[in-house]
Parts: sequence; structure tokens; C-alpha cells
Amino acid sequence: MTSVWAIGLMTGTVLDGNIDIALIKTDGQTIQEFGPWTLAPYPAGLTPLLRKSMEQARDWNFQGPEPTIFAEAEDALTRAQSAAVTAFLAKEGIKPSDIAVIGFHGQTMLHRAPDGARHGQTRQLGNGALMAKLVGTSVAFDFRTADMAAGGQGAPLAASYHVALLRSIDAKPNSAVLNLGGVSNVTWWGGGDTMIAFDTGPANAPLNDWIRQHGLGDMDRDGLIASRGTVDEARLAKLLEHPYLTAAYPKSLDRNDFTAAMAEGLSLEDGAATLTAFTAGAVGKALDLLPQRPPRLILSGGGRRNPTLVKEIAKRAKVEPVMSEAVGWRGDAVEAECFAFLAVRALRGMPISFPLTTGVKQPITGGRLAMVDMAA
Repeated sequence: MTSVWAIGLMTGTVLDGNIDIALIKTDGQTIQEFGPWTLAPYPAGLTPLLRKSMEQARDWNFQGPEPTIFAEAEDALTRAQSAAVTAFLAKEGIKPSDIAVIGFHGQTMLHRAPDGARHGQTRQLGNGALMAKLVGTSVAFDFRTADMAAGGQGAPLAASYHVALLRSIDAKPNSAVLNLGGVSNVTWWGGGDTMIAFDTGPANAPLNDWIRQHGLGDMDRDGLIASRGTVDEARLAKLLEHPYLTAAYPKSLDRNDFTAAMAEGLSLEDGAATLTAFTAGAVGKALDLLPQRPPRLILSGGGRRNPTLVKEIAKRAKVEPVMSEAVGWRGDAVEAECFAFLAVRALRGMPISFPLTTGVKQPITGGRLAMVDMAA
């Protein structure tokens, strides 16, 4: 199949105030070329609006009419990301008509995994039709709803892209990628079409919230606060008994399934150390579930920039952590690239969900399309 240029957009549940924008050339199976990428800051006021929306989403919990703030936040988010894409294209000297599709993930407000016979539910803010109109390029969006309607977990969706990346470096079977965002998710590749993916547990979200609660910014930058603390090993052992960690995959999490309350009663430093160790310990539990334990994990996402977390993963998950950059990938761009890749797959009717990644009965495509006629 012919490769096309696609843009991917990602804003994670850590709400770091940035839009990840990445351009790749792909046919939806392989990666032909990596284009430019950037982190574009949100305009002032948008991050607090999204944070307030997320707080109201927790109270709503899919019961009754959704919060009215969602409409305001969705419009503001879509316009901000559309403006960021327009500025990105102008800076790079690229015409909108050169782009086949934009993969617009949107902002996750709430995610509830399936439970027995009850299908899961998910809500991402993002108006794909408005973005298509503002940017002048077709948009794929709402990637998770079709999967959940088919009985899937709705997450993680990165497996097919992670496998394409692994193939691009001639990785051997029993290779794995660990993305450390608000939530942590792993993709394991057994060779051929064999891939497994699931959320391992929290990554940055509880730690970021812990730091924010203490009025010390939005994150434990460079893991310095955790590095000064002592892990409460007794508490950690108890936390690692959580049934999610040993539950069979496929499985997925909402940002708020594991929170900063896990560190309640501890000092700032000891709480940060314990939360960091829990993320690493949960990764270890996840690796124990795989058909084979991979010897190394290629790390992507913001959490890989936390040296304390990386050390804890090596120690507690008993695996060699390898930075994305060490294998030629762009660790901060992987998630955005992923949604460019998935957008092309959606555009061509190719599957983005699989039985061993989200739990659907058979591979299915997903994502809604807002098309722009480039010939017009």
C-alpha cells in the first residue's frame, strides 16, 4: 500500500500543559519516514479548565447527563490543538493538503473498564469535525468507543504501532515496550502477528498529584524528591497485593484507579519514593503474566525521564530498562506518532484493536472520520 503523511496528536492524563504533535509517513503497517515533531504549550487557562473538567468527570462517573463543562472544554481543546497544528504546518512549510489525515486522540476525561457482562465506557473530549474544518485536513478521532462497544477494554491502543517500531529495528521475538504516561502500559511481541498489551498500573499520575498536593509543582522532576526518601516496604508489599496486578489480561485502567492516597500519612519524600516503587513493582507483576519475561523493556513516555523510576524498574521489575533514544526512537513523540499511525489504519479500514490487546473477539477497526475533500 502507498505510504502517506499523517499527523498524530496526544495529550495525556498527566495534564502537563503540552500538545504532542508528530508527523510520520506510513502505510499503516510500516513506518517509512519520521517527520518533524514538537511539544506545543496550551494557551493560558486551558489546563486548569481541563483539570476542573476531569474533577467533575470523577463525580459524574457516567451517571446521568455529562457535566456541562465538557462542552466548553471540548471546544477550547479542539480550537487550541487545531491552532497548534496550523502553526506547526506553517513552521515546517507543509500545506494541509499534503497531510492525508490527523489522528486526534483528544483528552481522556474518564475511562471505565468492562466488568463481567457490562461493557466499559470511555469519554475523550475532542471535536474531530471542528478540527477538520479549522485545519483543512481529514481527521480521525474517538478511537476507543467502537472497541468498547464491541466488548473491548478501549485501551491500550498502541500495540500495533509498538510492533511496527520493533520491526523497524529488527527486534527479536520476546521484545517489549513500556510506555510511562499517566498510566503505564506494556506491549509484548512474540514474533509474527503475536502481540499482547495491557495497562500495568499507574506511572506518573499518582506521583504528580502527590507533588502537586504539597505545592511543589506538577512533577517530581528528575526523581529528586523520591531519591531523598525511603520506601515504606511494608506498605509497598500491601499495595502490590492489589488484585488488578495479578488479574488476567486484557485489562485497562482509568487515571484515578490508583491515586496519591496510596502515600497518605508518609512524608513528602517517603511518599514519593513509595509511589515510585509501586509503579516499578506493578511493572514487575505485569511481566510475570506474559508468556515469556522479556529481558529488556524499551521505555517511552515522560516517566522515562525520571531516573529514580528507571532505577526502581530495573531493581523491582528485574528487567533491563532501555531508553527509546538508544534504539533510535523519539521517546517523547511515540504516543503522538502512534495516533498518526492509527489514523491511517482507520482511514483504510484496518484493525486497531485485537483480542490480546483490548479483548475484542476479533480484530476490529475504530475511530470516527471527519473527511475533507482535498480536490475541492
